[in-house]
Amino acid sequence: MTDNSEYVPPKIWTWDKESGGRFANINRPVAGPTHDKDLPIGKHPLQLYSLGTPNGVKVTVMLEELLAAGHAGAEYDAWLINIGEGDQFSSGFVGANPNSKIPALVDRSGADPIRVFESGAILIHLAEKFGAFLPTDPAKRAETLSWLMWQMGSAPFLGGGFGHFYAYAPTKQEYPINRYAMEVKRQLDVLDRQLAEHEHIAGTDYTIADMAIWPWYGALAKGLVYEAGEFLQVDDYKNVQRWTDQLAARPAVRRGRMVNRVTGDPASQLRERHDASDFELRTQDKLEDAE
Repeated sequence: MTDNSEYVPPKIWTWDKESGGRFANINRPVAGPTHDKDLPIGKHPLQLYSLGTPNGVKVTVMLEELLAAGHAGAEYDAWLINIGEGDQFSSGFVGANPNSKIPALVDRSGADPIRVFESGAILIHLAEKFGAFLPTDPAKRAETLSWLMWQMGSAPFLGGGFGHFYAYAPTKQEYPINRYAMEVKRQLDVLDRQLAEHEHIAGTDYTIADMAIWPWYGALAKGLVYEAGEFLQVDDYKNVQRWTDQLAARPAVRRGRMVNRVTGDPASQLRERHDASDFELRTQDKLEDAE
């Protein structure tokens, strides 16, 4: 169905909660908490409050890669923030991220806790803290950060733009779907051209740029988001496909994708992670079997 009726904006916009579509219950035009609730604190220095969306997966992949590389100080607790139920509007979460978006990290390894919000900022914080996955060579560092910022600026066109109007909007509208489909295909072409000449996004090194881009565009390349693989002809981007498969085979990436996940095969869901053994002992299928 295509809705071609013309919308005439009013002189002053007012919020109509009922017009918000699938996410009407959590979208609102004001910030701040809706209820009082403290965030839990686990045993590790790094406390992550998140959900297994692409933005959340960036950080859990980074943490698992750090641990795989031998950085024991990267042990972390990952607490589930269910955005569908409004957990992100608790007073505790707003204290960690005034923007009420996952993920949020609280680094308690020093004398005073450090809050870090926005997934890109968290990746940089961890990379600098552990001296890993962010090159020190000025040219390579600039290339890595440029691609990281590319992702931060580009993904909203994929998620809030294409994904919303193609998969979630109350009605299908030709103009916004065409507009954002064009932009997403352009983005895939940008990546495909870069990966035609480089093993990884920023060159020869595996970096935080790969970790940031893969959860969004790797999932898109495999048709795992918005059920839009055929529509966007994602198989045409051969270099993106090669890179996607290469990263998906990394054990730390597979583990990171499981953390705070609440959809799909229960064996792939580790809704909260507090110890490395949780991947073997506390996946959702095992918890359900124990009930």
